[in-house]
Amino acid sequence: MMQLNINGKSHQVDVEPDMPLLWVLRDVLGMTGTKYGCGIARCGACTVHVNGQPVRSCSLEVGAVAGTRIVTIEGLSRNGSHPVQKAWVDFQVPQCGYCQSGQIMAAAALLKRKPHPSDADIDAAITNICRCGTYQRMRAAIHAAAGMTKQA
Repeated sequence: MMQLNINGKSHQVDVEPDMPLLWVLRDVLGMTGTKYGCGIARCGACTVHVNGQPVRSCSLEVGAVAGTRIVTIEGLSRNGSHPVQKAWVDFQVPQCGYCQSGQIMAAAALLKRKPHPSDADIDAAITNICRCGTYQRMRAAIHAAAGMTKQA
């Protein structure tokens, strides 16, 4: 048995320590907001926060994160009120939406680290892939969320 702290709650899971965190989240705990994309940590659809840092959960062994604080898209805010989530809606960022939970998690981590990022900061930090190509709207939404994070 392994103890995981996910979205502020303790979870006991009986899995092999080399199982990817993504599969524990989705298949064992039923948290399906984090998506599978490529399985090799390139696309970013599976991005979650571990101790506040964005990580690709598809290639991260669950044994490596026991005892850490894990936050998924479900834990970013209970009602979609996080500034990045609000900006995503305001700027109509998603098209197909599949990659968006990972994009939002990457953007939230960027703003936590750098509250007022430049375009170059955004480009360097948001390496997630969006097949629909909504990068310009993402950038605008991140800048808007940066303005909102003063109150968050």
